[in-house]
This record gives sequence, structure tokens and C-alpha cells, in this order.
Amino acid sequence: MDRSERYVITAETLLRAYAAGVFPMAETRKSRDLFWVDPEMRGIFPLDGLKISRSLRKILRQGKFKVTCDTAFDKVMEKCAESTEDRPDTWMNEDIFRLYNELFRMNCAHSIECWQDGELVGGLYGVSLGAAFFGESMFSRCSNASKVALVHLVARLRLSGYQLLDSQFITDHLASMGAIEVPRQSYHLMLDEAMQTISAFYSDPTETELSEELEAMFLQSRTHTS
Repeated sequence: MDRSERYVITAETLLRAYAAGVFPMAETRKSRDLFWVDPEMRGIFPLDGLKISRSLRKILRQGKFKVTCDTAFDKVMEKCAESTEDRPDTWMNEDIFRLYNELFRMNCAHSIECWQDGELVGGLYGVSLGAAFFGESMFSRCSNASKVALVHLVARLRLSGYQLLDSQFITDHLASMGAIEVPRQSYHLMLDEAMQTISAFYSDPTETELSEELEAMFLQSRTHTS
């Protein structure tokens, strides 16, 4: 079948899919098709339960990385799709790049970037809808960079009044920072509730707001781990 004959997913279709609890993936970078995923067990981050280690708190307070938001969305996606020793191929194909860059232009997708000496060394991106944020992918080319990006994402979501942070799947890395799994039915109930509220993603908090929110998160994290 010619590409012109394929069913082309639009950004609007993608947003409706997220609201229904499903998300797309491709088999490989070169795949021409996408498939929809609705995991039996869903990974989420309780927004009041992020685990921040003592060493990570120190890094955040020291400002080891320059952290920005929505300044290099396309570059973050490219970095997330790069081959690594642990992952020689990616689930992000041409359509994934097209769709999420369109969502970014619609202000429905956002990225957090970590820089060191002018180089992009870590980051993440995801989709914002209602009071839910759907984390899509993250990368790190420097120790702790992706963790710093995640902490900054959670701070912005908390400041914006979000109710749900969806991590899709669980990895050891995510679990170490507080991600948990919930059954599909429970996830859909959480999602339905989050869709009843519209939260505006807070991409540019003041230094004071961000610092105060981070300190509140540090305090909660010490409480959870003590």
C-alpha cells in the first residue's frame, strides 16, 4: 500500500487517544506504522511521592545543570531516539516525530532540558491534557541529568495544579524515584478525574516559586524515605 493510502493519525486524534488512556508506539525507527498501547499495569508518579536522594538534592541545590523548559523540544526528541548500548533501536518513528512536534506547536506537549557547558546532556518530553501529564521519554548523557529534569517537571506540575503524571511503564530507574504501577481500571479512573480539570502547564515559574516548591518536595521526600 502506498503511503498516500495509509491512514494518517492527526494531532487531534492523538489527543483523543490520550484522553481515552491509550498512546502510540512504533516497532522501530524505520517502521511505517504505529500501534496503540493500553498497558494492563500502568506506571504513574504520585506527585507528592517523588523520591529525591540526598545526593540528588545536593546536585539540585548546587545548580550543576542549567535547566530550561520548551527551548529545545525537537532536540530532546532526537536525543531520546538515539541508539544506546542498552537500546540499539527506538519506538519513535517519523510519524511520532511529526505528531509530537505538532502537539508542541499547539502548546500540548512540553520538554525539560538540562544543559552543561552549553551542551544538552539530559531531558524529557511529554503531553499535557486536562490535569494530566503523560511522560513520553527521557535521556541522559551525564550522570543524574534525567533525574534533575524529572524533579523539575514534577515541580512545575505541582505549581500548575496537575493531578496525574503518567510514566506509562515502570523501569528500575523510575521505581527508584517513586514511580508505582496501578491496574488499568484504576488508571482509567484517575485519568477520567484528571480530564475534568484544565491545568495550564507552568513552563516559566519564578526562581522563588521554583526554589520554594523544590524545597517542599525535598521535605516530602525525606518524610517518605525516613
